[in-house]
Amino acid sequence: MDYKSIIRDIENKKFEKIYFLHGEEGYFIDEITKTLIDNVLEDHEKDFNQVLMYGKDSEVLNIVSECKGYPMMSERKLVVLKEAQELKDFDKLESYIEQPSDQTVFVINYKYKTFDTRKKLAKTAAKNGVMFKSEKVRDYQVAEWIAGYVRSQQYDISSKATIMLAEFLGNDLSRITNELNKLCLLIEKGTTINDIHIEENIGISKDYNPFELTNAIAVRDVPKAFTIVNYFEHNPKAGDLMMIIPTVFNFFTKIMRIHFIQGGSKEVIASALGIPPFVANQYMNAAKVYNAKKIAANIAILHEFDLKVKGIGNSSFTQGDLMREMIFRLLH
Repeated sequence: MDYKSIIRDIENKKFEKIYFLHGEEGYFIDEITKTLIDNVLEDHEKDFNQVLMYGKDSEVLNIVSECKGYPMMSERKLVVLKEAQELKDFDKLESYIEQPSDQTVFVINYKYKTFDTRKKLAKTAAKNGVMFKSEKVRDYQVAEWIAGYVRSQQYDISSKATIMLAEFLGNDLSRITNELNKLCLLIEKGTTINDIHIEENIGISKDYNPFELTNAIAVRDVPKAFTIVNYFEHNPKAGDLMMIIPTVFNFFTKIMRIHFIQGGSKEVIASALGIPPFVANQYMNAAKVYNAKKIAANIAILHEFDLKVKGIGNSSFTQGDLMREMIFRLLH
């Protein structure tokens, strides 16, 4: 089952006996667990029938005992095992998962790790309940995910604001939703969130951010690029070189691919690169500015400075020094 289907069933009071939630993306696991906590029991039933346990501090025997216990003045119990990846002898839960109680909803949070679904325990969990793998949203999908989340909260968002968030916050969905939820408390529903909202409330400058630096590099706007670099040097939190290098690297790898895409219409390129069509024009124009040979050279430069910022082959230069040299070499 996918994430939305699981949430929908829970909200419709259709519960499974087992929810085995595993994978590298903690956000979806947290949201499913929260929805279960909100829906399985009424508030007055929770004191006696809701049990939260933690893998590091629990033993399999105690967990199974809680799951087999009868509910008090309620149709069911809810047992949530958090940090299940820390549970010693985790595989011994298999005996309970094979014969789960009809009166217990057992939720397993196996976060930041993927469980081996070839194991009998996983197959049994899928047979007797829900086995859900929570996967990271890929970098090229983050902007689309942000736009969808904003719409689900009854707002809209401009393309620039979307890209600013995606570039600055990466694919950390918990951090993205936390920032957006705080923003939504400050503006009216139905508002279109724009770059000014982002700058004033989240602290990402609309003019000085990795997104705008990449735009300047794309058109070889040397004065603008170095104005942004100077800003970053005096405001390190706005543009850390460790964050800028992957952003610019992704940009150059995408425009390298454009040189080899057949039938290069905007729609074809957007589909091939996994980017929104409104961004495709920027990449197509950049591919005219940078030929394949220069792109290859720039990718090598980025690799060189990635090592230097990590202290390899660099003993004395500051981040500001490294950033200026790197941008100069990328543009010339």
